[in-house]
Amino acid sequence: MSGLLALLDDVASISKVAAASIDDVAGQAVKAGAKAAGAVIDDAAVTPKYVNGFDASRELPIVWKIARGSLFNKMVILLPIALLLSAFAPWAISPLLMLGGAYLCYEGAEKVANAFGFGETHKSEKYTRPKSGGAALEEQRVAGAIKTDFILSAEIMTIALSTIPADDTLWMKALILTLVAVAITAAVYGFVALIVKADDVGVYLATRQNGLSATLGRGIVKVMPGFMKVLTIVGTAAMIWVGGQIVLHGLSELGWSAPYDWIHRQATAAATAVPQAPGVTAWAVTAFFDGIFGLALGLILIPIAHKVINPALAATVLPLISRLRGGVKT
Repeated sequence: MSGLLALLDDVASISKVAAASIDDVAGQAVKAGAKAAGAVIDDAAVTPKYVNGFDASRELPIVWKIARGSLFNKMVILLPIALLLSAFAPWAISPLLMLGGAYLCYEGAEKVANAFGFGETHKSEKYTRPKSGGAALEEQRVAGAIKTDFILSAEIMTIALSTIPADDTLWMKALILTLVAVAITAAVYGFVALIVKADDVGVYLATRQNGLSATLGRGIVKVMPGFMKVLTIVGTAAMIWVGGQIVLHGLSELGWSAPYDWIHRQATAAATAVPQAPGVTAWAVTAFFDGIFGLALGLILIPIAHKVINPALAATVLPLISRLRGGVKT
């Protein structure tokens, strides 16, 4: 009897450790997902453009295909790379994070430049009016969306990896990154599906229902174009701000802390001047200057990306990704 009680006590102890580990994984995954907000918002803002012009019956299947491709990017390609980096080259995480931050700055700055009529329209913005229909065009759209998602997914996974304590075990890192990959993919593309079908729901309510439901339907139809514009603006601002913050923090870690320290001093001075809301004030000032830095960096990177980086990626990395995806059905 005493042996059975001892066994039950051991089982209870193991269960407590397991429960604590699960809580730790969930908590770290939430923290990592929050840090990746800039890339996540942009993904949600950009993806609906890929279904524009298709029949309503194909919208959700297209979103589902892109979501599967996004999960493939994160789980099959990027997760193993992240774990290898963590195990054998942890020194490379910060530079890669800065590279991803610079990419966010470039993407955001390009959208700002396009909004003011400068530069070329970004690739993702061109998918608005299909010239022809059919399965081939659908697959082309899906492939283009998944390629765009790969860069954003790489940034999300790198940001997530950078938030995990270095002394965590490999399996803990794998669990946290897996949870981040699944949760962010489900959240982003679930939200995209809602956006894509919102107009249809609005039209149905406006034309098939009466009273309050019809009014609600007309309101949805009227609000959605403005909502999409706001989402795009918020996504662009978040990209520039998060990208600038990542690069500045990385530069500080590498030894050039002057810009980071200057912004910190401005934020501290502003918080002191507004004692009623010091935390909010410090955050707003920091985000403002991070965004200014990110926009300036992004504008500098636009010609470099168009003339050097994009052609190099198109000739090397993207064909490799296509071959990897071709070997595993997504």
